[in-house]
Formats: sequence, structure tokens, C-alpha cells
Amino acid sequence: MNVFAEFHIALSDALGALVAEGKLPAGLDLSRAVVEPPRDPSHGDLSTNAALVLAKGAGTKPRDVAEMLVSKLAADPRVASTSIAGPGFVNLRLKPGVWRDLVRAILALGTRYGESRMGADKAVNVEYVSANPTGPMHVGHCRGAVVGDALASLLAKTGHAVTREYYINDAGAQVDTLARSAHLRYREALGEEIGAIPEGFYPGDYLKPVGAKLAAELGDRFKTAPESEWLTPFKAATIAAMMALIREDLSALGVRHAVFTSERDDIVGRGRVEEAIERLKLRDLVYTGVLEPPKGMKPDDWEPRPQLLFKATEFGDDVDRPLAKSDGSWTYFAADMAYHLDKYRRGFTRLIDVWGADHGGYVKRVDAAVKALSEGRATFEVKLCQMVNLMDKGEPVKMSKRAGTFVTLRDVVDEVGADVVRFVMLTRKQDQHLDFDYAKVREQSKENPVFYVQYAHARHRSALRQAEIAFPGLDMSDATLAKADLDLLGSDEELALIRLLSGYPRMLEAAAEAGEPHRVAFWLYDLASAFHTLWTRGNHETALRFVVPDDRNMTLARLALLRAVAITVASGLELLGVTPAEELR
Repeated sequence: MNVFAEFHIALSDALGALVAEGKLPAGLDLSRAVVEPPRDPSHGDLSTNAALVLAKGAGTKPRDVAEMLVSKLAADPRVASTSIAGPGFVNLRLKPGVWRDLVRAILALGTRYGESRMGADKAVNVEYVSANPTGPMHVGHCRGAVVGDALASLLAKTGHAVTREYYINDAGAQVDTLARSAHLRYREALGEEIGAIPEGFYPGDYLKPVGAKLAAELGDRFKTAPESEWLTPFKAATIAAMMALIREDLSALGVRHAVFTSERDDIVGRGRVEEAIERLKLRDLVYTGVLEPPKGMKPDDWEPRPQLLFKATEFGDDVDRPLAKSDGSWTYFAADMAYHLDKYRRGFTRLIDVWGADHGGYVKRVDAAVKALSEGRATFEVKLCQMVNLMDKGEPVKMSKRAGTFVTLRDVVDEVGADVVRFVMLTRKQDQHLDFDYAKVREQSKENPVFYVQYAHARHRSALRQAEIAFPGLDMSDATLAKADLDLLGSDEELALIRLLSGYPRMLEAAAEAGEPHRVAFWLYDLASAFHTLWTRGNHETALRFVVPDDRNMTLARLALLRAVAITVASGLELLGVTPAEELR
């Protein structure tokens, strides 16, 4: 149930009636007409700008349109009163029965409350994490993993057909270095004293079990063999081991991708780069030319040479982009370009990538490639995730024994739990720096948003247990609570809380449209705050508590409201990948 969507339909019907009566001209553009909460709650429950945005097309004054709308909307049986504010805003105050019906609807829908068909099953590809398979993921990857996963869930909740994807960057020079590092650990496992890890190699302990496994499977066959003999098989074995490690770490965070695409096997190995470049050639978007030196490079450091270039500037990029290196191999960009074409060919017209902030300069060129290769039929969006500052009691946490040089995602999950990690990663917009302090996320206070929201859900369980004691055998199923006398919910605080619940579906649609899952975490905090305020009233006056020992009917009505709040909290937390707390200690 979406009160705002329902009244948008009522608004459209009212405008249609006015057109039919000849009071408004046909063909008015309703796309900018919205139904939303008024800025000042004292003005009512709902407000629409329809008169303001339609007046010019109607050839009349906004207030004249507003008066006509009021005459129609006032006849709606759900409307208690109407008013016109300012230059022509139409405000509506709804009858209390609308809010009580919302409670019943939430009890009937359960955590499906908030679902919508806004996405109309449009195929959306959300690619996130996509860390190089050279070791365990660090805390920075953790943020991208949570943002991408929550965004995918948000889009699915609002009716999009979502595919979660991970791109394995396994065709570059870094995987050659990885294989050489694994070979070093292989020799170590065979008893060789390898000394200090050479500069440029991967030093973490995570490669020791990889080397031991290779030694057990291969013996000393490749111990002294030339690199040309062992590089390829060691590369394949090590990438497989690293991807198993990455999948395990992601699983601990509650992240599971549906599709894993290999750059080496699925893109380069299948000739997808050549196909993409041919596609560009057919539209005369590739040429051989010489680029200007990069900004800041001295002339004597620059060796101009003819290169195969993509006309990226025709699609909004700053410069045209090279597709081939001096040795004839494809550039990283050429492979990435082919990969995004592959996604488009698989039926995705909305492509969303979640990257680290250090990739910000790469956005324009990939966007240009998507526009060119899809001929404008696909859209490309990037969510750039800023750094996470990991601390404990205000002091930086810098080192991981397993990784050797950084704190891993798994370190953080093991320290505080996946639920805490996921929620905290969404307590700021992803393009802002985030401080993650182990001590603060363990605090049981309003300043800790994880605790505060979880406490709201745990408190509702506490009230249900109290009701069981006060009224033994009381049926507190959602179906029974929906039949309670909800007319007893009449206080301003109770109705205000229900009005807040009504905004959940609207917030989800707005968050999905903007691609901003952090809005869900923010909204849940506001809901928890309103709930805790209502709960606190009962600490001072018994009659205001959710469980009123001498009033069974009032208790049932308030438990219905309590369950509606808990269901909505659970719905939002599940969307974020967080398990609602049943009890807090």
C-alpha cells in the first residue's frame, strides 16, 4: 500500500474529470505533478504542486487550477479537509481511517510492504566489488560490496529485474606477478629458504596455503623449471584459489553474486575485444592517430606514436582513447569496453558499476564507450565509493597478519559481525569518507545507528513477551492483530508514527531512482527515533504503554501498531542485508 501513489492516481482522475468537463484542456503534461508530504506538517498530510505545473499549459492562474482540483479531491471519501497554500499548492488532510487501514495493510503484507512495480521488470546489471584476484579483499572493497549489494536489493524491491555481477580482472600483468609470488611460496613449501619477499611481489601469508597445495599436487616438478613452463598453470591455479578466498570472504559478509565474468576467458579469450572494435569501425569511430602528451608530462618524456584510437570525444569524453599498446596487445580500456558491450548484448540496458573513488577519472571513457557501442540504447551509471578510515578508540588500525599490508574485509567482519559492518557502511553516502571505529559501533546508545535501529525491533519482541505475561494465551498473530479495534489509536503521537510508516514505499522508490541505498538506513534511523519516543512515554505513564494490563482491546490495538513498525524495520533491514535483532544484551 502506497498512500502517495494512490492519491497520485486520485489526482490524475480528478484532472481527467476536469478535462472531460471542459474546464481544463486535453493533453496537459502531468509528469511534473507530484504528491508528497507538505513541508510544514501543520498544513496537512499530503500536498501536490499540480496546479503550479499545469497552469501555464492550461492558460490560467495556478490558484484557479487549485480551486478546481480542491472541488474534486474534497469529494474523495478518504479526505477530511482540503486547503490551498501559497501560489497554488493543494494540501489534503486525510481521515484517521486511512492511517488505521495502513496498519492493517502492513500486517497483511509483512516484509513485502514497500514493494512496487516502478521498475516494470527492466533488466539492470549491477556490477560491484570486482576486486583484482590477487589476494583477500580489504576494508575499502567492503564498502563497495555493501553498497552494490544493497543497491541491487533496493532495485529488486522496486520491481527491477536485477543481476548481481562480479568482473574478474584476470588478464593483466598483476596476475603474472601473483603467479610468481605463488611460485615463491611453492618453493618455500618444498623446503627452500626464500628469504625476504622481493619488492613488487605479494607478501601476504594468504599465499602460503596456495604454495603448499601446489607443492603437494606437483611435487618439485617446477621448482627449478624456467618461468615459461610454469607461469600459465600457476596463474590458473592461483587465480582459482584467490577467487575461492574472495567468494568465502564475500559470503561471510552476506554477499553472493549471480554471475562471475572472467576478463581472460570470457572477454579476451572469446575475441570480444575484436568484436567491439569492429562494431566501432563500422560506424567510423576508430582511427589511427597521435595523442597529445598527458597533462604534466615533460616533452622529453613523451614519445608520440601512431595509435589505434576510439573517438571518445564524440560521446562526451575529454580525449580520444587508445585501444592498443605499443606491443600490439589491447589496452585495459579496450577490454573494459568489450566487457560492457557484452553486458549490453546479454539484454541489459541499464548498467550500474560500483567502483572505488580512485577510478573517478575512468568514468567518462567507459560512459562514452557504452553510448557508442549501444548506439545510445543503454545507460551507464557509476557509484564511486570513498575510503573507509578504520579505527579503534580513535586510533588507526593499519595492518592485517593475513594480508601483510592492509586490513582485510574478513578481519572487520570477524571483529564486529556482518550485520554491523553492512549497516555502518550505509550510514553515509558512498561518495563521502567514512570513519569506522570498532569501539563506537559497539556502543549501545542513540549515537550508534546500528544499535538504535536494532533496538527498535528488539523492543517490539520485549513488548510481545510482556503481553503474553499480562494476557496468557493471547493470540498475537498478525492476522488477529489486524482485526483489533484500531479506532483506539487516536493520539497525535500514534497517528504521526503511522504517517511516518506511510512514507516507506515512497522513500524506497526515490532511493531506487537515485541509486542511493543509504537513504534506507537514514530513514530507518528516523523511524526508530519516532518509535523510541513513543515507547518512552510509557516509562512515565502506564496507560500510555503498548501493553496495558487492564485493557485487552487497547493492548491489541497498540500491538498492531507495534508490529507494523517492527515489520517495516525488518523490511528495511533485510533490504540492507541485516538480520533484525530479536533481543539485545
